[in-house]
Amino acid sequence: MFIANEKQIKKGLTTDIYFARTEKILQEMHINKTVVAEVTVQSLPHSWAVFVGLPEVLELLQGKDINVWAMREGTIFTSHDENGIPIPVMVIQGIYKDFAIYETPLLGMICEASGIATKAARIKKVAFDKIVLSFGIRRMHPAIAPMIDRASYIGGCDGVSSIIGAETIGKKPSGTIPHAFIINLGNIADAIKAFDKYTDPDVPRIALVDTYGDEKLEAVQAAEAIGKKLYGVRLDTPRSRRGKLSDIIREVKWELAIRGFKNVKVIVSGGLDENTIPELIKAGADGFGVGTSISNARTVDFAMDIVEMDGKPVAKRGKFGGRKKVYRYKKNGETKFAVVPFNKPFNTKAEEMLIPVIKKGKIIYKEPDVDDIRKYVLKQLKEINETF
Repeated sequence: MFIANEKQIKKGLTTDIYFARTEKILQEMHINKTVVAEVTVQSLPHSWAVFVGLPEVLELLQGKDINVWAMREGTIFTSHDENGIPIPVMVIQGIYKDFAIYETPLLGMICEASGIATKAARIKKVAFDKIVLSFGIRRMHPAIAPMIDRASYIGGCDGVSSIIGAETIGKKPSGTIPHAFIINLGNIADAIKAFDKYTDPDVPRIALVDTYGDEKLEAVQAAEAIGKKLYGVRLDTPRSRRGKLSDIIREVKWELAIRGFKNVKVIVSGGLDENTIPELIKAGADGFGVGTSISNARTVDFAMDIVEMDGKPVAKRGKFGGRKKVYRYKKNGETKFAVVPFNKPFNTKAEEMLIPVIKKGKIIYKEPDVDDIRKYVLKQLKEINETF
């Protein structure tokens, strides 16, 4: 399979070749300059993003004679502060050749995970207290399923579909039944009865109701087949048959309610994102299975740049030289960031955002429980005022 294992990544085999060549030349020339490198992003897909991927970066960098500071996993940040200065999410200090070959994998670890977590957070913000399940692993390489599901959960998804992804976050995988199962059984009634008979009692009975017939008719058939055991029905109607999905939701809920199944939830999947979900909530949708828009979310295009060498500010064109501190504070009820030179004092009530995570090669960051990280994200989401 075309995948790199952990040993190959740590050996630097997934880096861009010019970093390996740089390391070799610096070694041959005995150049051992101590640098400070920072990770920033010049622009974001949206107005804010969620920083995710720190534990993998620490695993990559541990053992090297370097010091690392970073934002806490799950921090929501903007690309620039109020004065237009790029906000570092991570800072590395050490002899450059000791960590040069890790720039490429380091950026890959946080760029993709942060993009996925950000999309999940945007969807959860508009979904409010509705159920959001991450279904996107089938659209991406299976080797990264654990990362996708972890980032999705941290971003706000209530559950994930892959077995290994759920295991990674210490949860049970979430899912319904596939069309293939219904086709094998012949119809939704027989399929949901078989599912009910052979599946563990603690798994919610959710019927997929758009395989052969009208959604509201199949929903009623499923409800009548197992009665009050039916937790919900899922609409995954193809675009070619969809019409107006919000009207289908209303019809399904109406037909179920007048037959005594008003508590059956309607879960919707297929081509959803933060722009399509609000209308479906108004129509009565109770939850969403979101796939490609989360797993294939736009990456956060982080870059790593040297900003200090042997204690003196340096930077390439377009970057701001010198080591910096990042603060977060409230202004008129809104969260703001400030980037200041390292030795410049700032508002004592502001929160310093770059915390020590590696000291002389040893990991000193204690990773919070994944549920605590998720709660941290959701708490920050409540403070964001944004119209979708």
